[in-house]
Parts: sequence; structure tokens; C-alpha cells
Amino acid sequence: MSLQKDTAVKLFETLASGVRLDIYRLLVRQGHEGMVAGQIAANLDLPANNVSFHLKGMNHAGLVTVEQEGRFQRYRANLALMQQLLAYLTDECCAGQPQQCPALAVPACPAPGCCN
Repeated sequence: MSLQKDTAVKLFETLASGVRLDIYRLLVRQGHEGMVAGQIAANLDLPANNVSFHLKGMNHAGLVTVEQEGRFQRYRANLALMQQLLAYLTDECCAGQPQQCPALAVPACPAPGCCN
């Protein structure tokens, strides 16, 4: 499925915050395991209510998924959407022939099955 321009704009607007970008990159590093909000706050040395505010916006944009685990909510980066966003940025490479631009190829996910 190809990403539409308005969706790409929404994703970039959501990531335009330094805090949100830090959270997203942290969640990408965690892969499928993800993290609960308290772990994210502790890892980034941020107040929990600040992290929760940003996670809500990121979830609304589709950048993260959330799953209830007892009293906690586990957040995971939506890696499939990240791959779509990267593909959107590079699909016009070299006059629409991205195979001519191997340095800009969208990298595969590092762990098998993490982008499904």
C-alpha cells in the first residue's frame, strides 16, 4: 500500500517535536518488545505525564501502537508505517527508478518479522 501525501505530512508534523522523535527512535530500537510509558520516561529522563501526552499524539497519528498489559500500556513503534514513509520519500528517486539509487534503498528491518 502506497502512502498518500497528506498522511506523510501528518507523520512528519507529529515527529517534528524533539521529544517525540526521541521517543520514536527509542521505540524503534526496542523493536517488537516495545516499552511501557514509565520505562520510556525513565530512559529519556522525562516526566511521565509529558511522555503520556506525546505518546497519545503519536498513537493518534499511527506512529505507535499500544496494548494494554494489566495496569500498564505497552507502546511499540509502527515499523511497517515507518517503512512506508521511507518508501514514500524515495519512490521518485532517479526519475522513478529507485534501483539506480542503491545508496537510498529502504533498509530491511533488522529483526525477522519486526515490520509485520
